[in-house]
Amino acid sequence: PQSPIPNPRAPSPESRLPPHPMPTLKTITLGCKVNQYETEYVRQGLVRAGFRAAEPGEPVEWCLVNTCTVTATSDHKSRKAIRQLAREHPAARIIVMGCYATRAPDEAALLPGVVEVLTDKRRMDELLARFGVAEPPKGIQSFGPRHRAYVKVQDGCRMRCAYCIIPKTRPVLASRPVADVLAEVRELTSRGYREIVLTGIHLGHYGVDLEPACSTAALGREKSAPTAEGGRATRGPDLADLVEALARLDGDFRLRISSIEAAEATDRLLDVMAAHPRRVCPHLHLSMQSASDSVLRRMRRPNDHAAFVERCRAARARLDHPAISTDAIVGFPGETEADFQATCRAVEEIGFVKVHVFPFSPREGTEAASLPGAVPRAECHRRAADLAHVAAGARTAYLESLIGRKLRVLVEGTAPDRPGVVEGTSERYAPVRLSGGVELAGRLVEVTAERLADGCLAGRPWAGSSARHRPADTRP
Repeated sequence: PQSPIPNPRAPSPESRLPPHPMPTLKTITLGCKVNQYETEYVRQGLVRAGFRAAEPGEPVEWCLVNTCTVTATSDHKSRKAIRQLAREHPAARIIVMGCYATRAPDEAALLPGVVEVLTDKRRMDELLARFGVAEPPKGIQSFGPRHRAYVKVQDGCRMRCAYCIIPKTRPVLASRPVADVLAEVRELTSRGYREIVLTGIHLGHYGVDLEPACSTAALGREKSAPTAEGGRATRGPDLADLVEALARLDGDFRLRISSIEAAEATDRLLDVMAAHPRRVCPHLHLSMQSASDSVLRRMRRPNDHAAFVERCRAARARLDHPAISTDAIVGFPGETEADFQATCRAVEEIGFVKVHVFPFSPREGTEAASLPGAVPRAECHRRAADLAHVAAGARTAYLESLIGRKLRVLVEGTAPDRPGVVEGTSERYAPVRLSGGVELAGRLVEVTAERLADGCLAGRPWAGSSARHRPADTRP
């Protein structure tokens, strides 16, 4: 698609230039971790051009809205956010980007206040150039007032899952060079970010588009892979190579890998994770969607359920008590009660720490929207509620299995209404509370999990920790 798309009712291009040296800016992000990263990338570029964040109650001159289109509800939320901005800041010029902007640019351009629609995320640097950023940033330097930062390392998806619109809005695979990712992570960790979350549209395809030269300098060696003739041929870096390179960096921080396909949790990746247990969180988010092979075929998923289970077992064999989370869609066209019950059994048997449950919603423009065998909406929601109940039981069982274990917790802040208690997230994706004050925020604290209450583990800090040595009171 071409970019940008102007609003025919918007001011002329000349009047869209910043009206004074320090124009005010407000950003809104809908959707995924990648969107959050991209908003921050553009925001920091605009700050270079002289923009500043609008203070509460201050007139806003420019707004950036990063949209989502994964469901029809996402489209609605994107439009609602733009209209609300236009009402609250009637003089503001609104720039719209993101997957909704790519899928429906003309529709987005006609929304109130919109002066430009960036239809292609690959042209973010062109947007920045129009605002005077001569040299676009190679990455971000901060991620807001948080203690973890998302780092986008890959874009694009070529899968053709029947329910998903994203391959139509982000069809081009693009991986960042290892050296650029390393430099960005060094910068973020030097500024105090203690958890780096690697993310992408199809993270497991990191490196598919990279040449071998991209790996040589950063990895310190040339990678090779077998050829059909049995020899060796150079190849570019893959996700395991990137994780290994990041794991070797200095600093007090940890890595977390966001969603990948089960087949992409390769033995090589698992071995890298196992070799760096303090650096790489033993947590994998493997997308299951369903445990019924007939449903998986209609979804056009890449593997059957047995292959998914095998990868979960491989992870448990190589890693120390890993946390595994997943996604599940219920009520997909043609899903029978038996299919649904198979998914419920799989959630119990695999023992996920977290299941994101989605009742199927037909997405215009996808194959699934026209498939026969629609499941009634009420039944979809009944199945979603039932599976969420099963998932809650699996989560409790996994969290209870951590009692007595030593955990490394990223403290994220004080617990609401609990004086002297802080809370955070362990490397195994478990919420933990422990005694301490706000001075612990942003630190990695080692604790022993002592009990589970109210869905959260209570931890006792180890000797030498700066937290006080008593477990937090997690009672309601």
